[in-house]
Amino acid sequence: MTAPEHGGPGAAAPPRPIVHHLGRGGDIAGGMTQVVNGYLEWPFEHVDTRLIVTRGDPGDSIAAARLAAAAAVQISGLRRSTPQVVVAHLSEGGSFLREGSLLRMARARGIPTIAHLHGSSFAEFAARRPGVVGGVLRAADRVISLSEESTEVAAGFVDRERIELIPNAIPESSPTAKHPIVAFGGVVGHRKGIDVLQRAWADLGGARDGWRLVVAGPVRDEHLVDRQADGVEFVGSLPHDELMALLDESLVAVLPSREEAMPMFILEALARRCCVVSTDVGGIEAVLRDGAGLVVPPGDAEALRAALESVLVDRGLLEAVADEGARVFAERFSATAVFPRVESLWLDAINGGRARTLAAGAAV
Repeated sequence: MTAPEHGGPGAAAPPRPIVHHLGRGGDIAGGMTQVVNGYLEWPFEHVDTRLIVTRGDPGDSIAAARLAAAAAVQISGLRRSTPQVVVAHLSEGGSFLREGSLLRMARARGIPTIAHLHGSSFAEFAARRPGVVGGVLRAADRVISLSEESTEVAAGFVDRERIELIPNAIPESSPTAKHPIVAFGGVVGHRKGIDVLQRAWADLGGARDGWRLVVAGPVRDEHLVDRQADGVEFVGSLPHDELMALLDESLVAVLPSREEAMPMFILEALARRCCVVSTDVGGIEAVLRDGAGLVVPPGDAEALRAALESVLVDRGLLEAVADEGARVFAERFSATAVFPRVESLWLDAINGGRARTLAAGAAV
């Protein structure tokens, strides 16, 4: 029997490109993990997504070293003939060193690469370690940033044409009955502004009658936490689905951070039609501008109190802000709006990287 001609009837379909994500998945707290989970779970039209696990629980350096070594073995086994790309999800510090080294390893093997920037202190880290950051970003075919600030920092190392500002995407949620709850989600400490939130909440006085402030997340700065505060519940770390259930029933979400890139908690709150109150750090103001949320300066307890009071006592304002936030989410940050953009960028990197590899091979 004669084999079918290439492209003719009965010919095998070309393999779907593979997008390898460097990071971790599963029900682990942390915005970067949830971003990766979203990519792994979404039914992309043109690519398949896979996870190369590079780290475990936060603070477990032994597991991180073991997993990074195993990831290096996996990358060394990737075939250059396969249409694929390695996406390194990079935060500052150890993450940038670990996943960045693996990205450079993939690039050295001729595999297309993408640096996906996360982390609230990327600009500060880049200023401290320009050699590390520059080496990693220059090894990436494309760079994805989450904020204008990160874009500007990255542009100091690579051509701006290689950088794409693409927000994190969040799956839509189902409507749920709302209750007078103000929800905070994140690491409970100075960076997320828990001290400012507690002062603002105490100063609300009668404006908070009938409301509960629920603080979800691991406590990092215990000395800042007042567990006896009136109307405040500290519930500790919650599995991601339970945190989303909390947002589903909350009327207001608050995150008074001093530093951020683009926190997933903000987008998750918009997706669940919460009225969001936050600070103008990182990419938050660009998301909440024009009535999609209320934004105050970081560290300003009086401004935070005033913003919270305005929506706690005026249900009409609360509903208007929540409606606008939900509209902005659907247009700019829903999975159906964002994931096709990300998939297109992955494919651009794959096609450009394969062309580069073929050209290099032809020149030998």
